[in-house]
Amino acid sequence: MQLHSNITGEGKPFIILHGFLGMSDNWKTLGKEFAKAGFQVHLIDQRNHGRSFHSEAFNYDLLSQDLKDYCDTHNLKDIVLLGHSMGGKTAMLFASQFPDYVSKLLIADISPRFYPIHHDAILEGLASLDFNTLKTRGAAEEQLSNYVSDYGTRLFLLKNLYWVEKGVLGLRINLDVLTDNVSEVGEALPMHSKFEGDTLFLKGDKSEYIAAQDESIIKAHFSNAKIETISNAGHWLHAENPKDFYNAVINFVN
Repeated sequence: MQLHSNITGEGKPFIILHGFLGMSDNWKTLGKEFAKAGFQVHLIDQRNHGRSFHSEAFNYDLLSQDLKDYCDTHNLKDIVLLGHSMGGKTAMLFASQFPDYVSKLLIADISPRFYPIHHDAILEGLASLDFNTLKTRGAAEEQLSNYVSDYGTRLFLLKNLYWVEKGVLGLRINLDVLTDNVSEVGEALPMHSKFEGDTLFLKGDKSEYIAAQDESIIKAHFSNAKIETISNAGHWLHAENPKDFYNAVINFVN
């Protein structure tokens, strides 16, 4: 089973992994900018997300192996690897398991530590979308607003909507499996996992995902890690402050 991707640009391979309930499309705008800077950008949909295959099994070992299979199929070596949130956890594990594949590692707003489940309301809201009765994006958004108060988060989640057939909406994500396996998303990087290559952790100044006490955990796994803060940004730092995010990434990879 091969992961779906959008590939743009020419040059050194640059792989981007989205977060939980996201998809490669979330990175389209920045992906084009990285392509203009001389990279071949691979925007990947991880399993059970976007246009990639659905599977009953879901954990970071599988997500990491999916990425290795993708790299082998496309003959990618010496990659720049950027992952956000859940994608960051996949990227951390991949770099520790297959260090020879990764020249530079970038992790956006996630630490190697364990995170408790905090997507309950979002998953309940998505499960409440009854596409027998909901026939427009607007109606779906209104229904979701009963569970998710933040408008930006609702728009992000509703990127998963698509027309299954004429007049019938559906969700691209494999909601049942992701709900059943949501505890996997917060799993800590295994104790022994280490990567000694160049690594940059980017945190949003308004986000609590990377706290001060995470610095020692990060350094324990990634001896060559730097941590940089993106101002005026929360957890979706790449969307909230794309200019500073882009500059931080380009300065690091060049």
